[in-house]
Amino acid sequence: MKLVIVGAGGRLGTALAREYREKFSVIGFDHAQLDLANADELREKLCTIDFDLLINAAAFANVDLCEKERDQAFRINADAPRILAEICRDKNAKLIHFSTDYVFDGGKREPYIENDPANPISVYGESKRAGEKFVLQTHDRHLVVRVSWVFGPDRPSFIDGMIKRARENEQIDAIADKFSTPTYTHDIAQMLPQFFEVDVEGGILHFANAGECSWQEYAQWALDCCATEGIALKAKIVDALKLADMKNWSARRPVYSVLSTAKYSALTDVSSRAWRDAVADYIRRFYSHK
Repeated sequence: MKLVIVGAGGRLGTALAREYREKFSVIGFDHAQLDLANADELREKLCTIDFDLLINAAAFANVDLCEKERDQAFRINADAPRILAEICRDKNAKLIHFSTDYVFDGGKREPYIENDPANPISVYGESKRAGEKFVLQTHDRHLVVRVSWVFGPDRPSFIDGMIKRARENEQIDAIADKFSTPTYTHDIAQMLPQFFEVDVEGGILHFANAGECSWQEYAQWALDCCATEGIALKAKIVDALKLADMKNWSARRPVYSVLSTAKYSALTDVSSRAWRDAVADYIRRFYSHK
């Protein structure tokens, strides 16, 4: 099978490329090699390549900057997925497009299922939702995978920032009244190949590690795992912040955006592992030797 990975220089794309290079023929494009905001470049570079599957792991994901650069957000998060979907359709190839929990408004207080109405409250969420619609209406075998709070070794995320702060400061804090679920890039890479084939049903699929937490709980667990591994930190406790305290944020965030993985479990007979286990594994593998 011949794969193209768009966003191969990002946190998720790098993990996918590493996982699949030994098993498949993989061509990766990072931002410097492929500008998603340039429609002509997308067509010029991708139409000439022979492939069976395209994975789009790229996005304009700076939530606050999207508020200031709405047109650019829609070019990258909506128009580019539409073009990718059309290219794949014309090649009889499959597109797997990654989306986000931020397509929801956070008003629900139990995990969101795939059929729940999307109601984004930020430009980032709006643009990602538009991209989903374009992908799904282009071909019924294309797949949209929504993920949340993605972390992994290839580019720093929230968890890495918190560990860095805890190494440098005796007091750190994190938001305690916003809830979702961390999702480990390694686990995404492990589960995805079962959806590669064109004849496998498309649509929307939620994937995250199991459970839910606040950013404060997430950070505290990371510090606890560091302590278990003997990693020296100045801070031991993560104090609580409120979402309302973040006065410098220009974009609204959903207060609750936990993704239900019940559909994934029903399709595969496999449950995603608990977020605490995934975080502990990550810290053991990538921090214990530092």
